Amino acid sequence: MTVDQLTSAARRTRSTVTAGDARQAARPRVSVTARRHRAFYMFTSPWIIGFLLLTIVPMAYALWLSFTTYDGISPHWKYVGLGNYRELFSDSTTWDSLGRAGLFALTSVPLSIIAGLGLAVLVNRPLRARGLFRTLLYLPAVVPPVGAGIAFKTLFDQNSGAANGVLTLFGFDAVGWMADPYARYVLLMTVLWTAGNIMIISLAGLQDVPRELHEAARIDGASAWRTFRSITVPLLSPVLLFQTVTGVIASVQTIMPLLLAPVGTTGSVTTVPQSNYLYMMHVFAQYFALGRYGYASALLWVLFVLILIVTGIIFKFTSGMVFYNVDPEAKK
Repeated sequence: MTVDQLTSAARRTRSTVTAGDARQAARPRVSVTARRHRAFYMFTSPWIIGFLLLTIVPMAYALWLSFTTYDGISPHWKYVGLGNYRELFSDSTTWDSLGRAGLFALTSVPLSIIAGLGLAVLVNRPLRARGLFRTLLYLPAVVPPVGAGIAFKTLFDQNSGAANGVLTLFGFDAVGWMADPYARYVLLMTVLWTAGNIMIISLAGLQDVPRELHEAARIDGASAWRTFRSITVPLLSPVLLFQTVTGVIASVQTIMPLLLAPVGTTGSVTTVPQSNYLYMMHVFAQYFALGRYGYASALLWVLFVLILIVTGIIFKFTSGMVFYNVDPEAKK
């Protein structure tokens, strides 16, 4: 190959490289941050779409219904504005059911947290077959609500239930567990039955407590109760706050045990004892027994606002009681 041929080949190569560099420079560069944002939205898009279609849209539809007299069937309905809300605030049955739901939350949430934390402390100890005990205690939490409701209904049946069978065995009279005033205790037991959920979360929190702190407390002569109260509970405060908030939200929305253990039926809705006529049962009756979709939707939206207020109050009054191992402000 001559010198001229080598020179022309080098020029062609240089021009090719220069054109490639120009095309690469003209191509927009995607920053690392942009790629991360794209990956984030790509992986979260199924949840975002589900949240919009299954939560936001139904809530907006319920809000619109709350201003109407729609009954779910008839095409003849009218816009009543705030009429449903005015009726709601003047309805004594609504306030009575809301008060029972609040009392139920004040009773069931602390008992559930205490029961779950107690079980977590027990299964966190170095015992034989500890894994088996954890499984058995958590097993009721995975039982379907329908199965649990039928089991409790059978267990506390006045005529053939095992609870009355034990009472009659010791010479006591049979008790109408599904009627007042005992029905509220049966409902509370159905909630405590699933304390395994709280046990698992509390157990994870207990295992995250540094053992060095417990050892230092024992060296200083602190008792087991003082160590638990002064070290374990403060370090578990974020877990306890989470359980309190979620427990309150779940308790005021309790309805499944009420529907599965009724004392009778009226029309198309099951009836429950007066002590168990909670807020969600009132909503259910308005929807399916009376066909008042607009009024029931107003009830649900009022409950939603009340839950937001109660949650805000809980966070406000516990802000100085919750201890975080890592300061949330330090991450910013």
